[in-house]
Amino acid sequence: MKVPFVVRPAAEKKVNLNKITYVASKQYTHGFLRPCFKTLPLLAFPQVPLTEAVDPIDLEDYLNTHPITVESGPLRDLLEFPPDDIEVVYTPRECRTLVSLGIHVVEMDPHVRDCVRSYTEDWAIVNRKYHKLGTGFNPNTLDKQKERQKGLPKQVFESDEAPDGNSYHDEQVTIFDLKNSLPDALLPNLLDRTPNEEIDHHNEDQRKSNRHKELFALHPAPDEEEPIERLSIPEVPKEHFGQRLLVKCLSLKFEIEIEPIFASLALYDVKEKKKISENFYFDLNSEQMKGMLRPHVPPAAISTLARSAIFSITYPSQDVFLVIKLEKVLQQGDIGECAEPYMIFKESDAAKNKEKLEKLKCQAEQFCQRLGKYRMPFAWTAIHLMNIVSSAGSLERDSTEVEVGTGGSWSERRNSSIVGRRSLERTTSGDEACNLTSFRPATLTVTNFFKQEGDRLSDEDLYKFLADMRRPSSVLRRLRPITAQLKIDISPAPENPHYCLTPELLQVKLYPDSRVRPTREILEFPARDVYVPNTTYRNLLYVYPQSLNFANRQGSARNITVKVQFMYGEDPSNAMPVIFGKSSCPEFSKEAYTAVVYHNRSPDFHEEIKIKLPATLTDHHHLLFTFYHVSCQQKQNTPLETPVGYTWIPMLQNGRLKTGQFCLPVSLEKPPQAYSVLSPEVPLPGMKWVDNHKGVFNVEVVAVSSLHTQDPYLDKFFALVHALDEHMFPVRIGDMRIMENNLENELKSSISALNSSQLEPVVRFLHLLLDKLILLVVRPPVIAGQIVNLGQASFEAMASIINRLHKNLDGNQDQHGRNSLLASYIYYVFRLPNTYPNSPSPGGSVHYATMARSAVRPASLNLNRSRSLSNSNPDISGTPTSPDDEVRSIIGSKATDRSCNRMSSHTETSSFLQTLTGRLPTKKLFHEELALQWVVCSGSVREAALQQAWFFFELMVKSMVHHLYFADKLDASRKNRFPERFMDDVNALVSTIAGDIVSRFQKDTEMVERLNTSLAFFLNDLLSVMDRGFVFGLIKTCYKQVSSKLYSLTNPSNLVSLRLDFLRIICSHEHYVTLNLPCSLLTPPASPSPSVSSSSGFSTNVQDQKIANMFELSVPFRQQHYLAGLVLTELAVILDPDAEGLFGLHKKVINMVHNLLSSHDSDPRYADPQVKARVAMLYLPLIGVIMETVPQLYDFTGIPYSSGSMISQTVAMAIAGTSVPQLTRPSSFLLTSSSGRQHSTFSTESSRSLLICLLWVLKNADESVLQKWFTDLSVLQLNRLLDLLYLCVSCFEYKVLVFKPPEVSSKAHREILHSHPLYNSRKRSPSGSAFGSQENLRWRKDMTHWRQNTEKLDKSRAEIEHEALIDGNLATEANLIILDTLEIVVQTVSVTESKESILGGVLKVLLHSMACNQSALYLQHCFATQRALVSKFPELLFEEETEQCADLCLRLLRHCSSSISTIRSHASASLYLLMRQNFEIGNNFARVKMQVTMSLSSLVGTSQNFNEEFLRRSLKTILTYAEEDLELRETTFPDQVQDLVFNLHMILSDTVKMKEHQEDPEMLIDLMYRIAKGYQNSPDLRLTWLQNMAGKHSERSNHAESAQCLVHSAALVAEYLSMLEDRKYLPVGCVTFQNISSNVLEESAVSDDVVSPDEEGICSGKYFTEAGLVGLLEQAAASFSMAGMYEAVNEVYKVLIPIHEANRDAKKLSTIHGKLQEAFSKIVHQDGKRMFGTYFRVGFYGTKFGDLDEQEFVYKEPAITKLAEISHRLEGFYGERFGEDVLEVIKDSNPVDKCKLDPNKAYIQITYVEPYFDTYEMKDRITYFDKNYNLRRFMYCTPFTLDGRAHGELHEQFKRKTILTTSHAFPYIKTRINVIHKEEIILTPIEVAIEDMQKKTQELAFATHQDPADPKMLQMVLQGSVGTTVNQGPLEVAQVFLSEIPNDPKLFRHHNKLRLCFKDFTKRCEDALRKNKSLIGPDQKEYQRELERNYHRLKEALQPLINRKIPQLYKAVLPVTCHRWIFDFTFSAEIRRV
Repeated sequence: MKVPFVVRPAAEKKVNLNKITYVASKQYTHGFLRPCFKTLPLLAFPQVPLTEAVDPIDLEDYLNTHPITVESGPLRDLLEFPPDDIEVVYTPRECRTLVSLGIHVVEMDPHVRDCVRSYTEDWAIVNRKYHKLGTGFNPNTLDKQKERQKGLPKQVFESDEAPDGNSYHDEQVTIFDLKNSLPDALLPNLLDRTPNEEIDHHNEDQRKSNRHKELFALHPAPDEEEPIERLSIPEVPKEHFGQRLLVKCLSLKFEIEIEPIFASLALYDVKEKKKISENFYFDLNSEQMKGMLRPHVPPAAISTLARSAIFSITYPSQDVFLVIKLEKVLQQGDIGECAEPYMIFKESDAAKNKEKLEKLKCQAEQFCQRLGKYRMPFAWTAIHLMNIVSSAGSLERDSTEVEVGTGGSWSERRNSSIVGRRSLERTTSGDEACNLTSFRPATLTVTNFFKQEGDRLSDEDLYKFLADMRRPSSVLRRLRPITAQLKIDISPAPENPHYCLTPELLQVKLYPDSRVRPTREILEFPARDVYVPNTTYRNLLYVYPQSLNFANRQGSARNITVKVQFMYGEDPSNAMPVIFGKSSCPEFSKEAYTAVVYHNRSPDFHEEIKIKLPATLTDHHHLLFTFYHVSCQQKQNTPLETPVGYTWIPMLQNGRLKTGQFCLPVSLEKPPQAYSVLSPEVPLPGMKWVDNHKGVFNVEVVAVSSLHTQDPYLDKFFALVHALDEHMFPVRIGDMRIMENNLENELKSSISALNSSQLEPVVRFLHLLLDKLILLVVRPPVIAGQIVNLGQASFEAMASIINRLHKNLDGNQDQHGRNSLLASYIYYVFRLPNTYPNSPSPGGSVHYATMARSAVRPASLNLNRSRSLSNSNPDISGTPTSPDDEVRSIIGSKATDRSCNRMSSHTETSSFLQTLTGRLPTKKLFHEELALQWVVCSGSVREAALQQAWFFFELMVKSMVHHLYFADKLDASRKNRFPERFMDDVNALVSTIAGDIVSRFQKDTEMVERLNTSLAFFLNDLLSVMDRGFVFGLIKTCYKQVSSKLYSLTNPSNLVSLRLDFLRIICSHEHYVTLNLPCSLLTPPASPSPSVSSSSGFSTNVQDQKIANMFELSVPFRQQHYLAGLVLTELAVILDPDAEGLFGLHKKVINMVHNLLSSHDSDPRYADPQVKARVAMLYLPLIGVIMETVPQLYDFTGIPYSSGSMISQTVAMAIAGTSVPQLTRPSSFLLTSSSGRQHSTFSTESSRSLLICLLWVLKNADESVLQKWFTDLSVLQLNRLLDLLYLCVSCFEYKVLVFKPPEVSSKAHREILHSHPLYNSRKRSPSGSAFGSQENLRWRKDMTHWRQNTEKLDKSRAEIEHEALIDGNLATEANLIILDTLEIVVQTVSVTESKESILGGVLKVLLHSMACNQSALYLQHCFATQRALVSKFPELLFEEETEQCADLCLRLLRHCSSSISTIRSHASASLYLLMRQNFEIGNNFARVKMQVTMSLSSLVGTSQNFNEEFLRRSLKTILTYAEEDLELRETTFPDQVQDLVFNLHMILSDTVKMKEHQEDPEMLIDLMYRIAKGYQNSPDLRLTWLQNMAGKHSERSNHAESAQCLVHSAALVAEYLSMLEDRKYLPVGCVTFQNISSNVLEESAVSDDVVSPDEEGICSGKYFTEAGLVGLLEQAAASFSMAGMYEAVNEVYKVLIPIHEANRDAKKLSTIHGKLQEAFSKIVHQDGKRMFGTYFRVGFYGTKFGDLDEQEFVYKEPAITKLAEISHRLEGFYGERFGEDVLEVIKDSNPVDKCKLDPNKAYIQITYVEPYFDTYEMKDRITYFDKNYNLRRFMYCTPFTLDGRAHGELHEQFKRKTILTTSHAFPYIKTRINVIHKEEIILTPIEVAIEDMQKKTQELAFATHQDPADPKMLQMVLQGSVGTTVNQGPLEVAQVFLSEIPNDPKLFRHHNKLRLCFKDFTKRCEDALRKNKSLIGPDQKEYQRELERNYHRLKEALQPLINRKIPQLYKAVLPVTCHRWIFDFTFSAEIRRV
């Protein structure tokens, strides 16, 4: 394939320049480049192949040397990044609660201070203000598309308009009256002679007005997975919640109400054996019951009155239960006794048991008064949560009522639970099916509780019970329940519930009124680890006393309770009020008691005590447990509670919080002084212990804290860092004491030991941990006067931490493998240390090696740039003054007072260090240190960093931006922003990483993909902050590494794919256009010249440079438009058909370009057309690249459904004999692949995307530039461009609202099409397989506009309509762009006055667009352009492109019949001007006349929903123009127009009738026949109509008739050919075809008015050639073959063979003889099995039939059609037409008497007829074919008697034989033929008898002599002749007619003939009997004898009758006349038998 638009130097050989392979040896200069430019002789650019990147321009230099001349406005914004491009924003973090922290301590531990800061400081966000406009954030989403599509006008398409079909029925009269028709509106000034320029300007203004601005808004984005450049903004770090469930406790009611009951709820996971929520305590007691406790309960806080709670479940599963526990006031007696009344009393018996109840109530009151502060366990129950959720099922919002109990309902519950399990096991894992966010709220009524067992209170026991509950034979079911009614509502929690309290009792926002009963958020204890960083302050402690063993304790201790207190000292008054209250009590208390199990020395407890931990803990904080014996009975002198033991847990151990399981010894006496710092395990001297100091008390302590890491490694690291911070030595960590000199080693080892820490705490403290590591990098600590560099250690630690996160939390990653937790950290949390807003200027105490800034930033700036944090934090007071940490600002601590504890103030530090080291330490910049560490690291650390490169890249970028922001350099020149050494490090880093990508892409695919995208995003970010020329250099570095590798690869596609991703990400930069210098001139970089004012458009630039440079991927283009150059180069290289192995990347690279253009299109910055033109300029080479791909583009034209309203345009055109509209590729398509090399075709989607990109560039590029370039292009290249436009027309064609597959499926059409010579030539065209291999196999389902038809099933009507609206607008806009471009091409031709040859191509595209389904808007512009084109180049159409003239006429006529009036107006105007111009050229418009007439015929014949009413209006419009055309009034023109219009009108009128008879095939064909006959002297049109008829016949499978039509067509052609040229081998004319059909002579051109074939415009169709004749005959042969008439095939070939012989065409001859052999062998094989047709006479009577009244026809029906079938068909058809009551079928075949018929009815008479031959004919008609071909005579018989009956006695039975003769012989070109002659023969009774006997005798003879013999048949015939039963038959005939000699001498002869018949008959019977005897077996002997006996009887009876002769006969007698009546239809005499 030769490269277009390349000027090659003379010396250059014609090598295939475009071949781009990846072989190192083939480094050549690429064909896209022009080696030299005439305008720049000295500046030949170095050649760089497209596979290499060019050196980028130094962008900063360029911008400095080319000052911007545009003052302001949209163009100015193109030239440089906006000044506010990047901003650093501090956003206050959202706090869920009204008050932020519940913490008010001034002196804080530094760790706490850091944590608090970490949870409260603002987010520090770097905002690229325009980032959202880059392609990464600017996706063409559906919603966005919809937004951009608002306000689109609805385009009107004729195909969508409902055709108003049956208009003609009512207007039968007016329709034929052309004079009174109304014309459409005339176009103003159409007939004026306006200069062409003016017309063009006017057309252009019209075309350009109200155009849709954004092309891509109408085109769906290509469906790709998430685009690679899409980076979502990370989620804001926030507190973790699982799926939330709202539980409301409504009421609790027992059978008896005697005392208060206390309830709690909690969630348990049976499988994990874990309590997964804290307790929710609620109180549903009545006020009366509550009153019983008044003395013991202080006033309740509102927070403890909650009755609803929100539970969070992170891991919902089938194993979660909601457990409800009930307690009551302690009383005497064990649980069973206390529960007994509840089980035995029923509410219904209250009256009966009144006294007992009173007594119980009385007791209860006593216990409440005395023991009111103690509780005892009472009852419990559990609800299987998932059952409720799944039974509550779907999302319907009415609530479900579920009853849960232990009786019957328990079993139901159990079953459903099992089903639930089973169905879950089928899914992957149980958890997935448990969705709590969307079930229907359910109200549960729990009816049964189980009483608590005193010895089974532990959690272990509970899990056993719960597991047992799910078993079918649950033990619990057998227990006696406590009946009660607990009502609970369970529903998904709302998004933001009001009146909510956190687990710390803080009010959640939206808490309008503090007096409302709140909802409590219940803290979750997740079943498995949850990895979410802490973002809120939480510091809670849960204490779970579990069991106590006092079995071995002396003394009375039975009813035991444990009092729990949280102490800050040892004095009893030191108890802190930090224990959360339960229900109906104060919020906090100082102590909590466990429930008492009556008389149990070793009780279990099930208490949960929740404590709010103080922020800062000391060594004295501890938990104190005091054990009491409670005396339940009131005895004298016995105190209520007696202490029986003490134990405690210190809260801190070596500075760490102490939690976990404890088994503590219990002391019998109060602990001694200073006990709290020791553990009770330490044996204190002189103390007494229970059971010898053994552990007897089990308790668990659990902390939920965002202060305490509970991980030794983290604790150690933080402790060391804080020791540094506070500078307090020695440091105590665990059991170690670390001195300052040892600190460095410990610090390093603790950093590396971070790897060993648990992942969960690492994630929870992630933000703090990373902050601290970064701080160590940036400010190396000074230890013992030495600066310790911890950069490397921190870098390694960071790398390993983030890799741990990546590996373990893979569900947390985005498509680029970025862990969302880390991404959030960088985006929101990370900031450079010391850049906290309002951090004070350095000064005060700093022990970090920092350096004072030379100038303190003015305060005003500080305020502008950042907001004081204290505003957002209510706990902070005072203005910070200390230098060092932001912590002061949070806490307002007295750090300045404490500075003496640390090193001296900053100034002293520096001087001290100076003396120490002799140099002043500098503060390191994080990005510089990071780059350095990364470049120098190696081994596993480097690998770890590479794995998560994105993290370090993003950190680096954010650090760079912060640095610029705080150093006030964001406005500084980019060249001076960063030091040289840092740039070197970045360069080295990028280079090595590119090296990694190239060397490892085959091994570590996944890692390299991540690395590649990370690097690309990094460079994208750098473009916003660094020297852009430097970044371009980095991009080139990467490119270079890839290119050098590509040369050595056999399969480059993977690496190229990576490079595409890389490029696509870089190009997603929001200032991509600016980076490409869209306003620069393409001058060589060596000599930068000042820019010409850009505002003046392109005019000046264009003169300054060679235009071609802008359209080619020349070196200057690629240098100055650097990124665009790379994009287009990738496109060119990958789409190159010779690029090996890159086919799979087509879609990818095309999507990249599509994505960019689509983004520019919707970018508000480029909305201005002038700006868009600049942007489009960056893509001008795209046109060339796409032109290169023409042979590979998907062939959208190959689908013949273009013309919406045609059956099949191709067939129609083939029939019409005009050019087949572009079914084939335009001629130049064929040129492109003439090399014969087949390229793989692009997919439809890729081709479509490419073409829409092309249209975008053409739409938006500057027209003058396009025109200049077109002027430079060669004719071949321009044609290539036109081919592209042609393809675009088909590609964006509007598909009708509901798409139906093309209708060519009809067999007949295919036949016509396939045998059509042009069609076959298309199949053979070399381009065939290029577009065919994959496409032609099926009806490309996906072609129909993005596979709409499949999806349409589930789309709503509105969606379909919206889609149609968009499609319509896209089709219109695309075609208008094509039209604009065609206009530019035409102007180019006008300007250069050469290249007229391409006008044909322009016309071809125009015509093609008219043939497609177009909107009214487009068509009127299209017609305007077409008129202008014809007026500029009239000879083009009438002399050169005559075929296109025919095509144009067809298109215009087709649109003249449009249902839309504007289209008609324009089409008729165009048609009128066409005639006028044709007339002006030669005072005759024969060509147009002929073409129009033929077009009309073609349209009429084929178009189904063609509306003649509309066409009539157009004809009238044309007539009106002719009348108003003053200029030509004196010429013959108006008359000629009138003649033409009337002629057309006549055709139309016939069409109307045809339309009426659309459903009546015979009538339709008759009309077509009539029209064809009307064209007897217009051969082209007659041919057209014959072909139309052939088509109709084929449709109905009348192949014989179809073949006849084709034979007639061939005869017609032969007639005219013989006039034109005298060639011996051609048929002489019709005569030659006589053997095929006798009818064919009617085609002979003998009449005087026949036109001569050499007259202009006559016989101009394709068929009037030798090839045309051959084509017709081949089709005829094919049709005859399908009809089974093989003898006729032979006759056809007899005509063909001489032609092929004359042409020496052996191949054709071989085919023909093959077909002949086939035909003759079929004749042989099918002998006796052939069937051609059945014939019926049909007579029509009645005025209703119109023309058909009194007409008789012979109908030919398919073989074996029964009379009933045709009768049913006609009856059905006419019955429907006239009404079933009006139609009557005459059942007999007697002659019809018109007078006796009802004039208001319609009558049909149908009779079966048989072909009739005279005796002499029979000798020629031997075979079955002979007897069924060329038939003109038919006969039927009618029996009658003289008195009118049909049948009578033998002697009165007459018979009428009717013989019909038709006007033509069957088969003919129609299936019914008129009867023209009728003859009747009447047989007397004796003649009827003779005929019967002759028939019987013949049957006997046939059966006797049959070979091989058929005994069955023989016996049947014999039985009928001699059998006893039918003996009456022949015998009776003989007795009636032969017993007496007739009186009438005229009958003598008949008598004698009958006698001889009987003689013959008996002879034949004898022969038959003899034959039968020889055939039968022994079993039939008797039967034979019986037959013989019968025969003898018959013979005896007949003997006397046969032997009597009539004597007179043997004398001379007068001849007898036969009774014949002859009717001739010409006289239509009606003779009736008297």
